[in-house]
Amino acid sequence: MPPTTGPPGGYFGRALVVDVTDGDAATLPLPEHVLRGYLGGAGLGTWLLHRLGPPGVDPLAPRAPLAFVFSPLVGTPLTTSAKFAVVAKSPLTGLLTDALASSQFAIAGKLTGHDAIVVSGRAATPSVLLIDGDGARLRAAPDLVGLTAADADKRLRAQLGRGWRVAAIGPAGERGVRYATISHDGRHAGRGGLGAVMGAKNLKAIAVRAATKVAPADPAAVLAAARDLRDRSFGPATAKYRELGTLANLLAFNAISALPTRNFQAATFEAAGRLAADDADHADHADHADHADHAGRAGRDGGGDPADAAPANLAEVSGAPKPSPQMRRVARSGCASCTIGCEHIYRVGGGKKARVEYENVFALGPMCGVAEPDAVLAASARCDDLGLDTISAGGTIAWAMECAERGLIDAPWLRFGDPGALLRALDEICAMSTPLGELLAQGSRAASRTVGGDSGRFAPHVKGLEMPGYEPRTLHAMALGLAVNARGADHNRSGAYEADLSGDLDRTDGGAAHVSAAIETEDRAALMDSMILCKFLRGVFTDPYAEWAALLAAVTGWDVTGAELKATARRIVLAKRVYNLREGWRPEDDWLPARLLDEPLTLASGREARLTPERLRAMIDGYYKERGLDPVGRPVTLIDGDLRLA
Repeated sequence: MPPTTGPPGGYFGRALVVDVTDGDAATLPLPEHVLRGYLGGAGLGTWLLHRLGPPGVDPLAPRAPLAFVFSPLVGTPLTTSAKFAVVAKSPLTGLLTDALASSQFAIAGKLTGHDAIVVSGRAATPSVLLIDGDGARLRAAPDLVGLTAADADKRLRAQLGRGWRVAAIGPAGERGVRYATISHDGRHAGRGGLGAVMGAKNLKAIAVRAATKVAPADPAAVLAAARDLRDRSFGPATAKYRELGTLANLLAFNAISALPTRNFQAATFEAAGRLAADDADHADHADHADHADHAGRAGRDGGGDPADAAPANLAEVSGAPKPSPQMRRVARSGCASCTIGCEHIYRVGGGKKARVEYENVFALGPMCGVAEPDAVLAASARCDDLGLDTISAGGTIAWAMECAERGLIDAPWLRFGDPGALLRALDEICAMSTPLGELLAQGSRAASRTVGGDSGRFAPHVKGLEMPGYEPRTLHAMALGLAVNARGADHNRSGAYEADLSGDLDRTDGGAAHVSAAIETEDRAALMDSMILCKFLRGVFTDPYAEWAALLAAVTGWDVTGAELKATARRIVLAKRVYNLREGWRPEDDWLPARLLDEPLTLASGREARLTPERLRAMIDGYYKERGLDPVGRPVTLIDGDLRLA
């Protein structure tokens, strides 16, 4: 390939680094070998944390970087490409976290002329960071303090005028709740406490406005690829997302004893049917797939909820309850620059409409034993308003409910199944106005260390990140994926549930095949999160790495191959692990809560589902070996020569 005189197509070749202490801004060159080695999104964000994050820095300290990272595909007509990653050291886990989301902020942010925007320091007063063609500058924002992220977005855009896009935090981020979110256009970078990192910098919002353009290397080829991908996005591989949405998982997972209930004390919820939606064909499909800005839920980032885990026809699931007429789908919408339209909008009874997804309903419903649809939707909306990750909020509250039930904490009002208790707990967490609120604002791991007793054995987290809606005792490949993932208990960075639900493996008999499946899905996720493409598209690719290489080649001009991208994926996964090692990761962090290894489940069939410590240990050992790690999870040799971190 002949040498180029400028950055590759789709790139500016630079990151903007802003210290909000004094407003100083500098440009960091991004060499082509770094861009080619990490692409963008979560991958490039990992490289930036290695480069700019001081080893051992407190996640909430001024010197801790907060990176908003785009990709070469952002701004192209490729469907689902209007995405970005937010990457930082998590205040919840003390390790790397990256959260993805879709919105017009991705396009406007990149077209400020940068492949990433990195923020450090702490503003003297509550402020907004403005970035456009005039550069970066701080603006005092006392009038935005205490507002929800949505209200702050609306007010700020009214003040700034046309063309501005905003990423903001809610009250939880301002107050330092360790699982606070960052919101934009009604979407959320949800997991790991990124809102707390932003709040610690005294930043209420970042506003961006496009100032330039960036061209792909081969515009005609990109346009042809976009038309082809758009056509495929309307096909059967994405039909479940369009027609059912992710809430369909609730019934499917309940039927196969994979729905965590009452803090993982059970794997089925007797009221699942009440919380599931009516999938009637006559729902009003209000499609705005190309342009709509719409609300997502605060536990979701990056399109990782596996609607494909649910059969296309719920009646195919043996014993599945009928959907409840109490929750009725009334509309469908889609993300910015997306043709899939996976967002489903529901009405509860005669009440108001709400956007609903599996993870927020799981976390605030079955996980907490709450069966009333209106209460679950109210709690989800409360999380959105406050700026709380629904998965961590639900998991932490469920843990506290069990602690109260066992007499480990003094909160007699906090009981499983009580909707009022759920809403009260959310308010106390955000306000941090009571000892219980302050405790739970730290997350289940830190809270269990304070409470003591045996509360740690049933705290539902891995590495400090609360667990999503997958039962490891009946999904063994997913159990491994949750245990070893760099971000912690995470369904977006490990799609190992695909293997469990494929029918090709015994999902309750984890072994070597489950290890290989977990690695393959983790690699694919790392690459999709760095290119960036929505994972809901993964089923449309028959030869993923080769097809992704063709897309990248058209945008960048690189002679990239599928084999190279496989190596890139492994580099990104390993770079995350190396960062975590630097920040204090220990071998025992790659593990699951004791409850999941000590307490078997009795299934409806009478069969016992168990995940023993020995089985999990064997799968982790196999994972380490296939990854080129030593027996305690540290790299033996570096893939592809080196990690390009120098």
